[in-house]
Amino acid sequence: MKRNGYIGWDEYFMGIAMLSAERSKDNSTQVGACIVNEDKKIVSVGYNGMPTGCCDDDMPWEREGETSLDTKYPFVCHAELNAILNSNIGNLSGCTVYVTLFPCNECAKAIIQSGIKKVVYYSNKYADTESVSASRMLFERCGVVTEAYVPTGKKLVLEL
Repeated sequence: MKRNGYIGWDEYFMGIAMLSAERSKDNSTQVGACIVNEDKKIVSVGYNGMPTGCCDDDMPWEREGETSLDTKYPFVCHAELNAILNSNIGNLSGCTVYVTLFPCNECAKAIIQSGIKKVVYYSNKYADTESVSASRMLFERCGVVTEAYVPTGKKLVLEL
């Protein structure tokens, strides 16, 4: 007889996104993403961080500065974009992305262009911003489904 109480697919994939977010060196917002194909196979993960080749210690991580060049914003790659670029398959059509924070408008465009058809998000703390409003408009007009992740309350720790 199989074990009861195991986690479902949504918990599993959102858990991977949350674990990926822990790799972020951003001191204010850590975001993770996990892209899954229609066969429930993980095809990529990503987190928000500096582009490959940039030394994290030499780049700004602040939210405010004298100019925008003194902040993280012109430099950091978002989790969703990193996951799309890191994909181990050529075609993401029909995939689902699990992300810890609702995508900004720039990531929404990359999600749409990559062929991803569903976004499952954990938090939407910037829901009232123009960026998220633009994302929602883009997703609706392009047929990308968005769904808030609803935790089931199942324990995510294995007992050995």
